Amino acid sequence: LHPGPVAEGRPKALNTLGTFAHHPALAHAFFTFNGHVMRATTLTARQREMIILRTAALVGCPYEWEQHIIQGHDAGLTDRDIARVTFGPDAPFWDPPEAALLRAVDELVAQDRISAETWAELGKDLDTRQLMDLICTVGAYQVLARVMNSFELEVDDDLREY
Repeated sequence: LHPGPVAEGRPKALNTLGTFAHHPALAHAFFTFNGHVMRATTLTARQREMIILRTAALVGCPYEWEQHIIQGHDAGLTDRDIARVTFGPDAPFWDPPEAALLRAVDELVAQDRISAETWAELGKDLDTRQLMDLICTVGAYQVLARVMNSFELEVDDDLREY
């Protein structure tokens, strides 16, 4: 497992935890995997949050989006960066590695694979482990979005207040 600090006064994601509480074995397996994605990834925090926010935007998951705006800020993303994530890889002012990162998310969500062109661009800056973490981060947050959207989870009150 990948324990992390619990910041006081931060949203607790109780609606998500409550949903997973219905299936403890699945919760354990998923949160172990998600723990790697969040805490043991080879990607930078900024890269991870760009990937998660772009995934949330593409699959239309407000809960995931709201939760990761906070974590995106923690990772150094500005409000402007976060707004540009919604416009994707062709938004102005992304540097080539960040544009390629967002393009990879778009391709994974739409086609379940990264194109050769995008793969070559990513390979200039990312090693094999980072590429695997990129793919698995998108997959983890697509699964989580499917759970949240299918169970119609409402954004927690403490998240709205944040």
